[in-house]
Amino acid sequence: MRDEITYTWRDPLTDDEMVDLVQSHGGYAVAGWWDQISQHSLGWVSARDHRGLLVGFVNVAWDGGDHAFLMDTKTRGSHQRRGIATTVVGLAVARARAAGCAWLHVDFAPELGAFYFDACGFQPTDAGLIDLEAPT
Repeated sequence: MRDEITYTWRDPLTDDEMVDLVQSHGGYAVAGWWDQISQHSLGWVSARDHRGLLVGFVNVAWDGGDHAFLMDTKTRGSHQRRGIATTVVGLAVARARAAGCAWLHVDFAPELGAFYFDACGFQPTDAGLIDLEAPT
């Protein structure tokens, strides 16, 4: 089936694939980013189309214990609004739970609230944040 998407946990990914995915939806990609951070991840979920093209991704960073952190949810621009991001997040939730994590955290821009709260089942919570790049 041409629209079939394959989802995989800890699928080998190249930095070039990640740069291409980020740029596909107008994001700013930094070469070398994936090679640098992948070693700090509990894992990640990738989504590939029938040709093997990376069309979706989410990273699960963690503290080595109870807390996991959902980061960098991405869907290729040409494949958005098909449920790919919801599926990769759902699989990431299941894998973090299976790894024994008690909590899965996510931060996001306000316009993504409906996606994370309604589609993915996250609950609002109080949190704190320091913008380390802001002038002091």
